[in-house]
Amino acid sequence: MEYFFWFALFIVFYTYVGYGILLYLLVRVQRLVRKSRPTYVTEYESLPSCTVIVAAYNEASMIRQKIDNTLQLRYPADKIRYIFVTDGSTDETPALVGEYPEISLLHQSARNGKIAAVHRAMREVATEVVVFTDANTLLNTDALIELCKYYSDEKIGAVAGEKRIYAGAEADASAAGEGFYWKYESALKRWDSELHTVVGTAGELFSIRTNLYESVPLDTILDDFMISMHIAGKGYLVKYEPLAFATEMASENVKEELKRKIRIAAGGIQSIVRLRRLLNPFAYPVLAFQYISHRVLRWTLTPILLPVVFVLAALLHVYDAGILYSGLFYGQLIFYGLAVLGFLLERKALKVKIAFIPYYFCVMNYAVLAGMLRYVRGGQSAVWERSNRKQTLTAITIDKRNME
Repeated sequence: MEYFFWFALFIVFYTYVGYGILLYLLVRVQRLVRKSRPTYVTEYESLPSCTVIVAAYNEASMIRQKIDNTLQLRYPADKIRYIFVTDGSTDETPALVGEYPEISLLHQSARNGKIAAVHRAMREVATEVVVFTDANTLLNTDALIELCKYYSDEKIGAVAGEKRIYAGAEADASAAGEGFYWKYESALKRWDSELHTVVGTAGELFSIRTNLYESVPLDTILDDFMISMHIAGKGYLVKYEPLAFATEMASENVKEELKRKIRIAAGGIQSIVRLRRLLNPFAYPVLAFQYISHRVLRWTLTPILLPVVFVLAALLHVYDAGILYSGLFYGQLIFYGLAVLGFLLERKALKVKIAFIPYYFCVMNYAVLAGMLRYVRGGQSAVWERSNRKQTLTAITIDKRNME
């Protein structure tokens, strides 16, 4: 029992903390060995031609802000094109997009899912680079430049931007937890990118070389992740640029965030099954190491081991196996006690971040278990759903002071 406890504890620790420490050390060593860091095109007129694709479903409350934000992005005017796809929208979204002659509107009444809409949009693309961004996010002014400068290096096939969560005075469990998670996730992505390649991209903001786009099946849940991982599997690098960032509100509440996380978890299992060739360390030595450490453990083994670690620590404490086990048991008891407190405080709309972060951690891991079950049962649809956010970003100034 002790051996299994330490194995389980090691996997949990490595997944959430250990990989970050190891990755940071590897990057520091690489910096010492590498004589110079790569440089990329910074001349404005030398940037590649680019198409921005926005897939929007019933985003009438946000779409004007998204369009205005998109048209204000700095980029050579003769090298930029905008495509908005509004398939299945039943509100005023298509009509509102149609008011802007600068934007190519693609709309059809059938709601076949986001990836079907993206496939249709890609048939209209003739530029060297494509940038994908969600309809409910706003980008910083130089986002396109910061993404596209990398394509002067032929080894780079995709570039991911940074996702930022807006957290003002109204921050609650979903905002605090999601914000903290994305801060840590962004650090891991920066180090992953510097060591070798980013393991997957987020749909809020990422770009690819157009000629590397590979259609994924229409039932794909995490299309953005799959598209970028196919590019990595072809031997190209996926880089991360935090100076290109997409800002969005946190989920309306933890219930909405849970719904989103369950969908992501189901998509994670689907991705692991379909990308199983990338788990081969002999064919993809560094990529497989990063993929397993950063993604696969989070989506499979570790959430199962969390309750196992707690139960085994409790048993070892009861059987008086030593003060170390008692300390580990009480430490977990305090952590999960704070999670319960976070749950109770959220229901009463009270704001105590020290309790919200353990609560969010537990919700996130419960979502993985629920997502596994949903995937096995075949109950997760790939048709995109609009997430409920706290409010639109209409009056929000995008700057670092307002981000988590």
